[in-house]
Amino acid sequence: MRVSEVFSYIPAVDLADRWRVALASLSRGAIVLSVLLLPTAVVPAQTRDHLTDAETDLVRYYQELDKRVDVFIKAVDRRFAVINGTAQPSTKKTMKDEPNWGDVPKGTRAELLGDIAGILDEAITNIDDVSRRDEKSPLLSRALRKLTTASSRYITQLEPLKIQTKNEDELAAIERVADNANQIIEAGKKLPATPADDDKKKKKP
Repeated sequence: MRVSEVFSYIPAVDLADRWRVALASLSRGAIVLSVLLLPTAVVPAQTRDHLTDAETDLVRYYQELDKRVDVFIKAVDRRFAVINGTAQPSTKKTMKDEPNWGDVPKGTRAELLGDIAGILDEAITNIDDVSRRDEKSPLLSRALRKLTTASSRYITQLEPLKIQTKNEDELAAIERVADNANQIIEAGKKLPATPADDDKKKKKP
């Protein structure tokens, strides 16, 4: 049974309940979005992978959810850098045997925005998969907090893009990115509050 089915009716009373509600919200959103995006007819078309081969290798390399989410976030940041004409994020290795990031992603703005929507969708799926296997994993809240912070940045970057373009493909891709980012942000709002800093917890007399 999916986490969304188990916890959809549980009120957010304590910290554990709030975490479950956050995951349920994210899962329900992913299910609804995937249903809405189903094609009404089967049309043969060449599909574009939302990650490069090198990025896919990095996702496979990192088995820990929070580290894998870091890869998704950087993959999105790389595409926004191309779209906005800004400097690429650092791809310096954090592990000696970590795969290389490879070439900078290429494509039209519509394609790159479509990549971003797909990457966020895959990140949601990864969080949902871990929650079904181990809903008490501390990596869940860590990963979702990171993704929530990043998604807030993405929403900000979408606004000028939406104003600048009249291209229907770009506008459709922007809406997909916004839908996924807003799902993540709403789920993040339901997370338990982060513990206060130690120096705020205890003050010397």
